[in-house]
Amino acid sequence: MDKHPLRWWALAVAVLAVFVDMVDNQIVTVALPTIQQHLGTGEAALQWISAGYALGFALTLITGGRLGDRYGRKALFVTGMAIFTASSLVAGIAPNVGVLIAARVAQGIGSGLMVPQVLSFIHAEFDDTERPKAMALFAAAFPLGGLAGPLLGGVLTEANLFESGWRAIFLVNLPIGLLALVGALVAMPRRPRAAMHRIDQGGLALLTAGLFAIFYPLVQGRELGWPAWTIALLVAGVLVLGLFAYQQRRLAQNGGEPLIAPELLKYRSLVAGQAVMFCVNTAVGVFFVLTLHLQLGLGFSPLHAALTFVPATVGIVVGNVLAMRMAARIGRAFTAAGIVVLLVSVAAMAGLVVWRGTDLGSLALALPAVGLGLGMGTVLGSLMGASLSEVPARLAGSASGLVNTTMQLATATGIALFGTVFFGRLHGGDFTAATAGTMLVSVGVLVVALALTAALPKVSSASKVPEFAG
Repeated sequence: MDKHPLRWWALAVAVLAVFVDMVDNQIVTVALPTIQQHLGTGEAALQWISAGYALGFALTLITGGRLGDRYGRKALFVTGMAIFTASSLVAGIAPNVGVLIAARVAQGIGSGLMVPQVLSFIHAEFDDTERPKAMALFAAAFPLGGLAGPLLGGVLTEANLFESGWRAIFLVNLPIGLLALVGALVAMPRRPRAAMHRIDQGGLALLTAGLFAIFYPLVQGRELGWPAWTIALLVAGVLVLGLFAYQQRRLAQNGGEPLIAPELLKYRSLVAGQAVMFCVNTAVGVFFVLTLHLQLGLGFSPLHAALTFVPATVGIVVGNVLAMRMAARIGRAFTAAGIVVLLVSVAAMAGLVVWRGTDLGSLALALPAVGLGLGMGTVLGSLMGASLSEVPARLAGSASGLVNTTMQLATATGIALFGTVFFGRLHGGDFTAATAGTMLVSVGVLVVALALTAALPKVSSASKVPEFAG
C-alpha cells in the first residue's frame, strides 16, 4: 500500500483527538462543586456527571473498532468526533443536570467511536521504521492530557470567561473539535474497508442492560433510601451479565462474532491482569472524593485543587517509564511493589486528612500524591504488558479492547462506589470523617488487588507493546 502523503498531518489530528479525550475525562472533576452550586444538583448527580463519560466510553469501545472495519476508519473517526463536539456544545449550554448527564454520556460514546480508529490508523499507514515515532507521539497524549485536564478545568472555571463559569470547560471543546473535524476530512486517507464484521447487537444490548442495572442503584440507591427494588435491580444486573457471558460463548460456538471472544478466558495473564487492573482503577476513583473534600470541605478554589494533583501526574509519568524498562523482567513482583506504593500513599493521605483537619494544604499532600501517581504508573504500565503477553496476534485487537474497556468500567465503578460511601458517611457535614473513611475503603480494594497479583505470571513470557484506546 502506498504511503499517504498527508499521513503525519493526519496523525497530528488523531493525536489531538486522543489528547482532547484525556482532557475531557479529567476536566470536569475540579468543576463539580461549582456545577452543584449553579444547577442545584443532588449528590448522586455529581457521580453521574463524572462517571457517565467513562460508562459511555466503555460501552462503545469494544464495538468501535469493528465499526471502523465495517464502515472505514475515517468515517468512524469523523462520526465520533462530530458526536463528541456536538455533545460538548449541549453540555456547555445544558439548562439542567439531566441534560448535562446525557451530554456527558454522549461525549463518552463519541470518544468510544473515535479513539479506537487511531491505533488502526497508525498500524495501517506507517511502516516499521516510522511506527515507533508515531506510537511515541500517540502515547504522549495520555500523560499530557491527564495533566492538562484538571489544570484547564480549574483555570476555566475560575476565570469565568464571558460569564460562562463552569460551562467553559465543555465549550472549549468546540473550536478544537471543529479543527479536528476539518483536519480529518482533509488529511486522513479513505482506504478500502478491511472486513465486513457483524455487530453483535444482542450481546451489546445485554452488556448495556446489565451494567445499567448495576450502576443505577449503586449511584442512586443511597439517595433513595435503598428501597427493595434497587437491591432487586442489582441482583438482576449480575444475572444479566451472566446471561451475556453465556450468549457470548454460544455465539462463538455457532461461528458468530461475539463482542468478547470467550477464547480469551484461556489466557491466565489476561484474566488475572484484568482482575488486578479493575481493582486498582476502581481504587484510584477515590480522587473524586478527595476533590470534593478539598473544595467543599476545605474551601479550595477549583484551580488550587487542580494544582494539588500535579505531583500525582509527575509520578504517573515516572512510573510509566519504570514499567517500560523493568516490568517485563521482574514480572508480578514489580506489579505487587507498585500496588504497595499506591496503598501506602492512599493510607498516608487518609492519615493526613485526619491529622491536619482543616489545616490540610497542598504541600502536605505533595509527597503522597507523587507516591500515588508513581504507584498508578508502575501498576497500570506493567499490567498492560502482562495482560497481553500470552495473547496470540490474531486476538490482540479483541484483547486490547477488553483491557481498555476494563479500565473505563473500573473508573465508573470507583466514582459510583466511593461517591456512595462518601455521601453516606457525610453526616452533619463532617468532611474529615467521611473522606478518611472512604479512603480506607480504597485501601481495602487495593489489598484485594495485591492478593490477586499472586495469579499473575511470575515473569512475562513476552514483551508486547500495549494497545491503548483511551
